[in-house]
Amino acid sequence: MKKIVIAPDSFKGNLTSLQVANCLEKGIKRVLPKVKCIKVPMADGGEGTVQSMVDAANGKFVSKRVKGPAGKLVTAKYGWLAKEKTAVIEMAEASGLPLVKGREKNPLKTTTYGTGQLILDAINKGAKKIIIGIGGSATNDGGVGMAQALGVRFLSASGKEIKELGSGGMIAKISSIDAQAIDPRVEKTNIVVACDVDNPLFGKKGASHVFGPQKGASPKMVLQLDENLKSLNKLIKRDLKKDVGRMPGAGAAGGLGAGLVAFAGASLESGISIVVKATNLARYIKGADLVLTGEGRVDFQTAFGKTPAGVAKAAKSHNVPVVAIGGALADDARQVFDHGIDCIESAAAKDMTLEMALQNSKQDLANAAERVIRMILIGKAMSDNKK
Repeated sequence: MKKIVIAPDSFKGNLTSLQVANCLEKGIKRVLPKVKCIKVPMADGGEGTVQSMVDAANGKFVSKRVKGPAGKLVTAKYGWLAKEKTAVIEMAEASGLPLVKGREKNPLKTTTYGTGQLILDAINKGAKKIIIGIGGSATNDGGVGMAQALGVRFLSASGKEIKELGSGGMIAKISSIDAQAIDPRVEKTNIVVACDVDNPLFGKKGASHVFGPQKGASPKMVLQLDENLKSLNKLIKRDLKKDVGRMPGAGAAGGLGAGLVAFAGASLESGISIVVKATNLARYIKGADLVLTGEGRVDFQTAFGKTPAGVAKAAKSHNVPVVAIGGALADDARQVFDHGIDCIESAAAKDMTLEMALQNSKQDLANAAERVIRMILIGKAMSDNKK
């Protein structure tokens, strides 16, 4: 073997995707010291996406003081890839659930205004493309807070601009939408949203019913929030001539998915597809002998939109075999074999507590990579002997 591509996800709460890749490389080099290892940190659009893309593109982090979900100032960061003029934003940095405590956990009052401020800051830096991960929100405002930060005006029945921050409850006061004052640079920016849920904006499977309770919504509040989003959809249809209500992913992040499409002209894509394109993974895989990927736990869900499956899809287009290494393997993990992954291996070589697994993860990952390479070489030797 001359070239191996290492493209894992992070091991959540333990190692970044780059740290995982470094461990796997260490194990490979024990057996093949001269092999060329190309490390491409990956993610699927959720937690860790910004970190992995900054690592993959030698980018940097930008910090910005913005209004958090409860309206208080918070420090949020986003990734800046200068060469590509691309910003990578996780909305949770500005509008996420961990930023609200106690009574602040109220989706009638929380706002995505800070996420809009991050988008505007990236545009001010010269961003031509903005990738936004929209998981982990504390909000249910349909993106109206975000839209306000970009210049959209929401008017009351009297025709006056509503000055309070856009929130799940504030939507009920909106009678019309004036998008004339939106920053004109927004339209010229390619905004792509990493979205891996297909919930519509409203209804029983919509943002409020499915995600509202975890954000602090009572049953009564859920009904109110749902009605407000339904009303917002009608206004968007009438005033912006866009129909986003039943669009798959519209309900993500409390309707921010719909808001980004309606107000910012964004497109929704699967997170892993975005990262595969942005990191040029296919280009690195071309001509490789093997691809190593992985995530914290490999199970049947790995096959559906998770990093290893996305990596496998890219590898199969170049007929390169794929091995996935998991911190743990579930009983149903073998289902991934039907989705382009050729082999799976566990980082844990013995029974251990979660605490021990986290403590020994670097060594265990290196050992697992070494075992994989040794097994492949045995197979190659057996094949050569038969010729």
